[in-house]
Amino acid sequence: MTEERRRVAVVFGGRSGEHEVSCKSALSIVRYLDRSRYDVVPVRITPNGTWVFGPDAASPEELDLEGLLALTKETGEAALASLAEAIGTLREADVVFPAIHGPYGEDGTIQSVLEMVRLPYVGSGVFASAAGMDKEFTKKLLVAEGLPVADGVVLRGGTGTLSAAEKERLGLPVFVKPSRAGSSLGVSKVEDWSELEAALAEARDSDAKVLVEEMVHGREVDLGVLEHPDGSLQVGPPLEIRFPDEHEFFDYEAKYLDPSTIFDIPARLDPEIVERLQDLSVRTFRALECRGLLRVDFFLRYGTEPVINEVNTFPGFTAVSQYPQMFRVAGLDYPALCDVLIRTALARQERPAITQ
Repeated sequence: MTEERRRVAVVFGGRSGEHEVSCKSALSIVRYLDRSRYDVVPVRITPNGTWVFGPDAASPEELDLEGLLALTKETGEAALASLAEAIGTLREADVVFPAIHGPYGEDGTIQSVLEMVRLPYVGSGVFASAAGMDKEFTKKLLVAEGLPVADGVVLRGGTGTLSAAEKERLGLPVFVKPSRAGSSLGVSKVEDWSELEAALAEARDSDAKVLVEEMVHGREVDLGVLEHPDGSLQVGPPLEIRFPDEHEFFDYEAKYLDPSTIFDIPARLDPEIVERLQDLSVRTFRALECRGLLRVDFFLRYGTEPVINEVNTFPGFTAVSQYPQMFRVAGLDYPALCDVLIRTALARQERPAITQ
């Protein structure tokens, strides 16, 4: 008996500074979803908040970014300015694949809408998405579970700076980050306290709440956690990031624009360290009550001591992004990875709410 095809709405774009990154993630999802199993509806949220429902691509394997944007062009009846209209159309889908990075998507905003209308969706729920997006509360939840994080100071309200005691405690260099932003937007490395105010101003362009964090000297290693439909968790092989010397850290340019950035998979690490990282990744997934997927970014202090740097409840998701590459090395290619995530979302919807 042939399995019934499911309709998948791939929602992308959004109102954050990561709009373009989101479009690129969605492009891969739309291109590689198995058309023998899924009808695919691309849905773009424009920077001004309009929802545009497009048709499936005639030849998805040939689709490029320009073609995806053409399918979701903000003209005609496909463009819905009203959220109520958008939800009505969205409910024609069997499952939603939110491919939105940053505020208004990855932070629990779209998840809350989907929860209210009981639409199955890929990825974490409202709480985990909101907590994972806010670096302050990510740290607090992880510390409560006894997990290692870097020391830092939170500055709220769009004002304020570090006290002399805080400067002495953190030392130099420090990293200044918007508390609720991704893709390294607004992040600066401060090597002299005279640079602090400019770094704070840059971070506050993205978020009024800013995190000033000690620099952890060590290797940068990422791990991915994948939930399967039966609720079991799989941790992908560790990935080590190596980027050219002209980048002081893994910034936006190194992530998305510099072809010389290298991902070593699996990272060359002692088995004991890999086991420790895998355990910490699963504990992080559970501490935040994540669903579906999570990428955990570590520093190895002095090359051996794991420190959790950040988490991503919806990490970069192009076919060549870190998370899909880790699972490709583990034997799960990109279409199969998308399939697991969709089947997990559908399976979760069928469970009693008390067990989710």
